[in-house]
Amino acid sequence: MGRADERRARQRGGRRAAPRNRTSQQAAPDTRAESGTSTTVESPAAAAAEGATRAERRRAAAKPPGRPGAPGKPARGRIRRLFTWKRMLGAFFTVCLLGIGSFIALYMMVSVPEGNALAQTQSNVYKYSDGSVLARKGTVNREIVDLSKVPKAVQHTFVAAENKTFYTDNGIDLRGMARGLYNTARGRGTQGGSTITQQYVKNYYLDQDQTVTRKLKELVISLKVDREKSKDDILAGYINTSYYGRGAYGIQAAAQAYYRVDADKLSVEQGAYLAALLQAPSQYDWAVAGPVGKKLVQARWNYVLDNMVGQKWLDKSARDAMKFPIPKDPKPASGLEGQKGYLVDLANTQLENQLMKSQNITRSQAEAQVVDQGWTITLNIDPKKQAKLEAAVKSQLTSKLDGKKRKVDKNVQAGAVSVDPKTGKVLALYGGIDYYKHYTNNATRADYQPASTFKPIILAAALDQDAKTQNGKDINADTIYDGTSGRPVKGSDIAFAPPNEDDADYGNITVQTAMNKSVNSVFAQMGVDVGMKNVLKTADDLGLDTENLQAVPAMTLGSMGASPLEMASVYATLDNHGRKVTPTILASAEKTGRKVDLPDPIGEQVISAEAADQVTSVLTGVVDDGTAKVSVAQNPLRKGQQVAGKTGTSDNNKSAWFTGYTPDLVTSVGLFGEDAKTHNQVPLTGATGLIPGTGRINGGGYPAQIWATYTFGVTKKAKFDLNTELGAAVKPTDTPSISESPSETPSQTPSQTPTKSASPSQTPSQTPSQTPTKSPDPTTSAPSSPSQSPTGGITDNPLNPADEQ
Repeated sequence: MGRADERRARQRGGRRAAPRNRTSQQAAPDTRAESGTSTTVESPAAAAAEGATRAERRRAAAKPPGRPGAPGKPARGRIRRLFTWKRMLGAFFTVCLLGIGSFIALYMMVSVPEGNALAQTQSNVYKYSDGSVLARKGTVNREIVDLSKVPKAVQHTFVAAENKTFYTDNGIDLRGMARGLYNTARGRGTQGGSTITQQYVKNYYLDQDQTVTRKLKELVISLKVDREKSKDDILAGYINTSYYGRGAYGIQAAAQAYYRVDADKLSVEQGAYLAALLQAPSQYDWAVAGPVGKKLVQARWNYVLDNMVGQKWLDKSARDAMKFPIPKDPKPASGLEGQKGYLVDLANTQLENQLMKSQNITRSQAEAQVVDQGWTITLNIDPKKQAKLEAAVKSQLTSKLDGKKRKVDKNVQAGAVSVDPKTGKVLALYGGIDYYKHYTNNATRADYQPASTFKPIILAAALDQDAKTQNGKDINADTIYDGTSGRPVKGSDIAFAPPNEDDADYGNITVQTAMNKSVNSVFAQMGVDVGMKNVLKTADDLGLDTENLQAVPAMTLGSMGASPLEMASVYATLDNHGRKVTPTILASAEKTGRKVDLPDPIGEQVISAEAADQVTSVLTGVVDDGTAKVSVAQNPLRKGQQVAGKTGTSDNNKSAWFTGYTPDLVTSVGLFGEDAKTHNQVPLTGATGLIPGTGRINGGGYPAQIWATYTFGVTKKAKFDLNTELGAAVKPTDTPSISESPSETPSQTPSQTPTKSASPSQTPSQTPSQTPTKSPDPTTSAPSSPSQSPTGGITDNPLNPADEQ
């Protein structure tokens, strides 16, 4: 048999050689050699296959013989047969073809719409609580300028900031889009970059909604716009439609708003700042930015210029010589004169806060959704109370200021907030002399010390946590403390020995008397007894922003910053028997059938009702027999209303406060010394020229007078419903005894009057405080203790004995 015959025999017998076992050997064909030739004897199976078709023989040959009596096993499992490389490759190409087909269909279906930026920009309507219109704001501050009027280097600042490949790309960033689509589908808000073309498309052709559909449209329209328009046209559209903050849309309006120049006069440094602004207009506005915002915008400004150097658009030596161009003070748009601008700004801010929280978006995105977008916003402001508050500030303060006669009068700023403690509604607000004349809202600014208006928080912490003195006595209104001025506190790791006002010594006095007289030494010791961390936590619970504050003894003097709005929140929570009150100016916000869900201003119980009520009871003593007696308790406008409150005057007389409340109304009034040109903090001393002696303005003076004139004009007679048996509002059950005194050598007999000087002045007409001689000057002399100065970046030294409390 030749080789061909052997090959055919093997094919008929099966492609595979039989296994070398007994069964295989028995089934194998018998091959014998005869006379130099080979004769193959086929097995019965092979012989049977002769009569079968080729397909049947092939299938039979593919099945290997099994064990005797057992069926053969398949060579491949079902899964393996399904996922062959051919099938997988085919599926991949099918998906690709479907994706390409879908995109082509989408590309054909989506056309470039007519520009709708101006059409979508609408007026916001702001209403008082009674439905009357407060303001309409919607005239778009935009002036389109041709790109040729924008210096080429300034054009490059925007490209360097947002999209370095702008001049060479096709208008889209696929990785950024994929990231944005994924995060949008996962509900994570906007994350991932966009090209200048995409941002222009979003601003001019689409809207700010964060949906997958909108992003897909943005992708297609961006590709088409990039093909249909020149890069210069796209860049011009982008810088003319973007929002820069301060109500400015477009580069021309922004140039005027920040630098008082036209766009063609912008320098590279100024252009880089405007380009940096687009990332976060509100946070990066130099006039209102905090320390973090200023640091971030400077970093962004440097990033823009460095990118320009990298792109060969700016010489490195010129870049190194550049300095950050601080913008000019804001100049508000028309229509928000008087207090209207302050009210509108706070309403916008609180609405933005809610949108940021509910939609997980950035401040810039929230601004874009709120500013001039057709909202109808109803405020909680009561127009009658608002008018009364404005009139009170004018009659008791601003009418007495004359900047031509006294330079200090130009530096006096007033802020006030009035809140309903049962609902949390902001019923009236005073932000400054005029929104056009003083852009910063004095009602919400938190850069001045609240001084002794902080003392009730220390007492609240002590009562709520059942704190004890270092002698193991419960702290309450009748507890005896040593009121010696400058006495070092006991039990503190940080040495602290604050003087009292006028360096007055009070000897052993009750907590009630210490609150009435605002005795620093008593509350410094009480803060340490309670634990400054516990005091800080209580302050936060009551409504004070304590982020980044250090729990140090100096805090007992109110050395941190706080706003009238925050202090109104703290005292409203006390008035509301310990249930948290978060003041809100927003009553409702609606837009084309959409209504924003607003949080309940009344929260949970943050301190016990007993603790809150006892603090209220103690604070009635401040009014009836303390630093607010003349201005409030003896005010002729008072008609039997019960009042609780606390005065405060900060270090070097840079701020003066009175925060007080009746059963149905809480109002915080603050006066701030701000240099009219530099905006630095300066003393109020000598303002109005009506205060004899040093002319020092105390919390019991103008702030308390403003408070009384307003409050007694809008409230009715009511009594506090208090759950306590201690404090000035009720008669003590037991005669207080000298239970302890942290001082090593307290005086033997408690004294209710100072032993060294007269009691703190009650009104501006009383004897003015004198500069103390016992306490070292904190700015020129070393303190007697190892370390009396507080830490944590406090700019004003709270050890200054001029802190009338």
